[in-house]
Amino acid sequence: MILLLLAAEAATPGPSPSPEEGRFAACVALSEKDPAKALEAAGSWRIEGGGVLARQCAGLAYASLKRWLPAATAFQQAAEDAERNRDGRAARLWVQAGNAALAAGDMARAGQYLDAALGSGELSGAEAGEAHLDRARARAATGDSATARTDLDMALKLVPADPLGWLLSATLARRSGDLARARTDIAEAMKRAPKDAEVALEAGNIAVLSGSDAAARTAWDAAVRAAPDSAAGKAAAESLKRLGAPQ
Repeated sequence: MILLLLAAEAATPGPSPSPEEGRFAACVALSEKDPAKALEAAGSWRIEGGGVLARQCAGLAYASLKRWLPAATAFQQAAEDAERNRDGRAARLWVQAGNAALAAGDMARAGQYLDAALGSGELSGAEAGEAHLDRARARAATGDSATARTDLDMALKLVPADPLGWLLSATLARRSGDLARARTDIAEAMKRAPKDAEVALEAGNIAVLSGSDAAARTAWDAAVRAAPDSAAGKAAAESLKRLGAPQ
């Protein structure tokens, strides 16, 4: 998730921060320490006439509380206010809304928010790449593999250092039956995140489908060792049981 990272960027005051920017920075800091109080503060700010930044702070407080759907709604409202004000902050707020919706498991809503972010024309470079990657996650989850592939290919160009892009690309290739690309892309993911359990799990999945039980066993064992209590670690352990002992 990049919600708090974006908040930190937005909350960094300039040489002469306005009173509103200073209040937002204080609200962000409070959301990290006491999100319930930050939510109250954001509500009071809204009653006093606070606009985009008050709504954004509410979204961050909800996110800290892991109340993802209210967070998404708050970021959506902030983005809509920013669009009306034409103040240049809307795209980032749509990305935050999309991330919150992804965390909530509402992939259709996440896709709509990320469409708005990317359609604004305000994102470039790494920010655009991460937004394409997030939208690919949403599209893949809703079964739209073609759009997910287009977004992933763009993300790989813009943020090639992000292992998640290579992991998702490998997974999508495996699911579509393109094992050659799956092997290439998972190798790139492993270069960037050699100790990541999800990457190791997918490497094992691709290896076993490619007919290499030994490589699959090695990868799944690495996933278990990396994070035995995680979902990926547990899935790898189950796969090892099904594979059985080496012959």
